[in-house]
Amino acid sequence: MKDHVPAAMPQCFENWCRRFDDVFSRQKQRQEFRIYLGGLLGESQRKNLSQLAMNTVDGAYNSLRHFLTLAPWDEQELNNRRLEVMRACRQTKLPQRLYPNCG
Repeated sequence: MKDHVPAAMPQCFENWCRRFDDVFSRQKQRQEFRIYLGGLLGESQRKNLSQLAMNTVDGAYNSLRHFLTLAPWDEQELNNRRLEVMRACRQTKLPQRLYPNCG
């Protein structure tokens, strides 16, 4: 069954994704980020682009491939934001004394 990522995901998914919106300069990139992330979080055993595109209504292989390989966004900036979000969340916050060289 195909999932329509925005409709199939709870509001907390959209709220979480919004924390990354300014990393992407275009609305299409923000949409593809949500489709890609939703696909990774989905129940499919296979997590390749073909499977992710087949499992989402709005997903298309070529769009996802372009997003991951050619779209002008900075993966380091995205990763830094991911770490920032994780550090701010009490469930994922790492004690600094355990990982003194992190971030």
